Amino acid sequence: MLLVLTVLKSFSQATTPPLNPDQWKTEIEAFNREDSLRKPPKTPLLFYGSSSVRMWKTLATDFKGRPVLNRGFGGSRFPDASYFFDKLVVRYRPRQVILYEGDNDISAGASPQQVYESFIEFEKQMRLKLPKAELIFLSIKPSLARWALYPKMKEANSLIKQYVEAHPKRLRFVDVGTPMLGADGQPRPELYIEDGLHMTPAGYAIWTRVLEPYLKK
Repeated sequence: MLLVLTVLKSFSQATTPPLNPDQWKTEIEAFNREDSLRKPPKTPLLFYGSSSVRMWKTLATDFKGRPVLNRGFGGSRFPDASYFFDKLVVRYRPRQVILYEGDNDISAGASPQQVYESFIEFEKQMRLKLPKAELIFLSIKPSLARWALYPKMKEANSLIKQYVEAHPKRLRFVDVGTPMLGADGQPRPELYIEDGLHMTPAGYAIWTRVLEPYLKK
């Protein structure tokens, strides 16, 4: 039985693309250039994760007066976020890390359990290297393009939420997905750009409203 479970686990893991840090080289270098030209805020509220964070260009005005810093990159997955943790998170000594990952993981074939385990691994790094910082997880959002995958995303969200609620002193779970659904339970089309995946300003307005109460000054 143990052998069967090991084989099944290996097969499941093999369905997702391998880690390829070099694909993010240009974006990481751009962050380094940005830091050399403009000093990052001290102990920032660091937004981290995939393209839904990267494309949040209005952070500074959406959360005016707060020391926000955007370090979202490409179509990253949880393994990418963990790989660059020291370089893109620890170096800034943030007071809060606002994380959005899991969307691309599920799309690439990861199971809800794998996404949950990836979150646990990320949170372990937080405790070891940034023990005073708070981690805020933004729930995996519904989208037009990936609506068929949303049941798996909801399952991953549920697993992570249960863990977060059991550790309320250092973790927060923010449901950004429910307000993005219409009365019919479907994603609201006006919240997405042409690709059906990324968000319009109206989508980010919802994220801003829902997240704002959780952010430190």
